[in-house]
Amino acid sequence: MKKIISGISIFCAVITSAQEAIQFQELPYKDIIAKAKKEKKLVFIDAYASWCGPCKMMEHNVFNKKSVGDYYNTNFINARFDMEKGEGREIAAKFGVRSYPTYLFLNGEGDLVSRNTGYMEESLFVAMAQDINSPGNKKGSLKDKFASGEKDPEFLINIMKLNSTTDYEFAKRASERYFENKKKTEELSKEEIGFLLYFLKSTEDTNYATFISRKADIIKYLPEETYKEFDAQIKLSKIVEQAIDDKNKRINDEYFMKVAEPLVGKEAATTKLNQTKLSYYEVNANFPEYEKAALDYYKNPDTFEPNELLRASWVFADHIKNPSSLKKATEWAEKSVMRGETSENTYILAKLYFLTGNKEIAKNYAEMSKNMAVQANKDSKLADELLKQIK
Repeated sequence: MKKIISGISIFCAVITSAQEAIQFQELPYKDIIAKAKKEKKLVFIDAYASWCGPCKMMEHNVFNKKSVGDYYNTNFINARFDMEKGEGREIAAKFGVRSYPTYLFLNGEGDLVSRNTGYMEESLFVAMAQDINSPGNKKGSLKDKFASGEKDPEFLINIMKLNSTTDYEFAKRASERYFENKKKTEELSKEEIGFLLYFLKSTEDTNYATFISRKADIIKYLPEETYKEFDAQIKLSKIVEQAIDDKNKRINDEYFMKVAEPLVGKEAATTKLNQTKLSYYEVNANFPEYEKAALDYYKNPDTFEPNELLRASWVFADHIKNPSSLKKATEWAEKSVMRGETSENTYILAKLYFLTGNKEIAKNYAEMSKNMAVQANKDSKLADELLKQIK
């Protein structure tokens, strides 16, 4: 009888947990948008990839929390799409999804209202949603007013400040209108120069003409050498674009170095190339090429932030088989753990120790990861699964 009651209790707990989590609608994209329009809500889309470690952690540690489920289920139509399958590919292309996880918030017309990326703790994930959904934010009305041709400087600055991290393209368009209407006789302030540089990514951007014509204003706040270095990096961005062969999902190293090295020197060109390769090959799931680029780029790991090294370690733990490469990734993960233990970095370190044959140490860190997850009220599923493999 006790076994039956225990079984019922477990079953009820599972059901309750599922009800508390974000309820993702399993509907086609067009039906999701139509439902949002009918119910006068925004759409929240979790844009993920099946191989993405941080995506799995969001699912295990955040999406299933009561505070998250309560807010998202009440205020949004929620959906999930794998960006590498089915409709997900079209969504990724439409909204320029290039890193995972990406969180898309759309209105009932299918227009992008806001975008954010990366692993987030529960409280930050809810706060982000509250900000996006807040009537005081008025993102929708800002877009309507902008579309009507509004040129007021304060209005455009407000768009830049509100949307710089959540809807970069919208904020960038506002910056372009702002500088196009800035009087030539008025010097740029320090804040304006900050906006100009933040929204300048390519020599083809409208703001690049302002960057060139306003050099005298800019070097009042920046050393001229820094100005020249920034200009070189902007020019490199165009070379990166030309070096990418999207048809074959490759980067033409030879072309990039041939054009970039005379411009910025071998060291700077090599660094930019490796940064580009890391991003491009991860997004396109070309992990052999990612492995080579990471080993080259992080050959002096002490010069990098531990969390950046941990991200690369995660990719290696999930997708790389070469023992020497896994050993190097273990060193990267160790640096993150030394900075401060978390359930995430101890899990990755445990997995890498396991993959390199250090089962006892792997077991210790997996148990540490599990305990830290439980204490923080997070899902310990990944650590549990690893412990089973170790035993």
